[in-house]
Amino acid sequence: MNRETTGGDAPLGLKAGAIGFVDALVIGLNSTSPAYSLAAVIGPVVALVGVHAPGVILASFVPMLLIAAAFFYLNKADQDCGTTFSWVTRAMGPWAGWLGGWAVTMTGVLVVGSLADVAVSFGLLTIGLDSWAENDMIRQGMSVLLILVMTAICVIGTEASVRVQNVLVITQVACLLVFAAVSLYRVYRGTTSLDSLRPAANWLNPLGSGGAALTGGLLLCVFIYWGWESAVNLTEEAEDSATTPGKAGVWSTIVLLLTYVSVAFAVVAYAGTSFLTNNAGEEERLFALLAEHVMGGWDWLVLLAVAISALASTQTTIIPASRTVLSMARRQALPSYFAGIHPRFRTPHTSTWWVAAVAIIWYLVVNQISVNALFDSLTALSLLISFYYALTGIACVIYYRRKLTESIRNFLLIGLGPLTGSVLLAWLLFESIADMSDPKNSSLGTSWFGLGPPLVIGIAITITGVATMLLCRLASATYWAERPAVAEIESVSL
Repeated sequence: MNRETTGGDAPLGLKAGAIGFVDALVIGLNSTSPAYSLAAVIGPVVALVGVHAPGVILASFVPMLLIAAAFFYLNKADQDCGTTFSWVTRAMGPWAGWLGGWAVTMTGVLVVGSLADVAVSFGLLTIGLDSWAENDMIRQGMSVLLILVMTAICVIGTEASVRVQNVLVITQVACLLVFAAVSLYRVYRGTTSLDSLRPAANWLNPLGSGGAALTGGLLLCVFIYWGWESAVNLTEEAEDSATTPGKAGVWSTIVLLLTYVSVAFAVVAYAGTSFLTNNAGEEERLFALLAEHVMGGWDWLVLLAVAISALASTQTTIIPASRTVLSMARRQALPSYFAGIHPRFRTPHTSTWWVAAVAIIWYLVVNQISVNALFDSLTALSLLISFYYALTGIACVIYYRRKLTESIRNFLLIGLGPLTGSVLLAWLLFESIADMSDPKNSSLGTSWFGLGPPLVIGIAITITGVATMLLCRLASATYWAERPAVAEIESVSL
């Protein structure tokens, strides 16, 4: 599927074999922005479920693992960098496939600017330039510059991107582990400065806090795993493309689970529930406050971890959006102009720069409304993420429907698992819509058309997507002539 043209007669595709399993795993890990994601949710989750926050993080892992299985098996059948777009088109037809591709692309547009902003803010805090971090013009200017630099690295080559990511993930995880180790050490030595608690096994019970609290906690936690599938978007550039990206995606969710649960135990044990609940509104800055208590003069290590986490994710989040646009363009679901491949670097330079440009515009425009409006646009992400993850799980079941009765393994891993994951995510989608409909639950706290701003943003993105899809259908009928297929009994080795 890596055939492409750059305007000449000779076909040109993405650079095959550019990354291996470890490289893909690193990309998947960094795309989730572990330190930033955990820092942003741990306070609100503890406010809802108390000491059972590690258990809720564990429970939210379940639908991610089930959808990761869907990505693995669909990638075995179709090694296309468009992933959800290509697979849903294959299983369910062009209309559903196009909307899935639009959702993937828009998640990148919505989040890249915010990630760059966090990377810049925490980077400045790390080196003591607090006044610069608080200056909107300086911070936003540096954030735009950072997006341009990380986009350039993506264009220069996948190998260059991976080398940068390898350094960033090692540094980030090392800082987090040091933070967790020091926290637990001080808890057991009794030298904490807050109302610490001794860790207990029942913290892993997600039901300990009650049903309503669990629902709210899941809505917050399930999306800290989002981004692991970036490894699969590099399938055309990976060694053994039929299995390596899918395995990397599955293993990245497992590594994330272990990291999140370990750090959550340490944070809850050291800070206790009162401190975390009282500072829940600080979101990602919570780690900065906590680091002063845990690390003393070494608090810059935690600030550095969050900065690196957001920095790494700024780059890797561009990957799925740009590859999805490339895949859509070369099948004429979008104008073929976006299918350009750089003749030297063999990367989708046209779609990559366009994703970055739109993300910058979105970041700057929304910031003119307020910082809270930017937070509300991030909240709208949950709608898009749950939609395309659930759609991918359903596509897996539909495409492999003739193979599900071949064995219990097929029925569980290709059928029941992805379907269960899709149902859970669909439930979270509707719960999110209900939650976002109330303006009081938004960062702005104001009403837009009688609804919460995040839901209005989600609706606007959907309407824009449908309108763009109809325009693309009028411009070219080629893609829309594609018909759904099904995996025949002998067609795919599982």
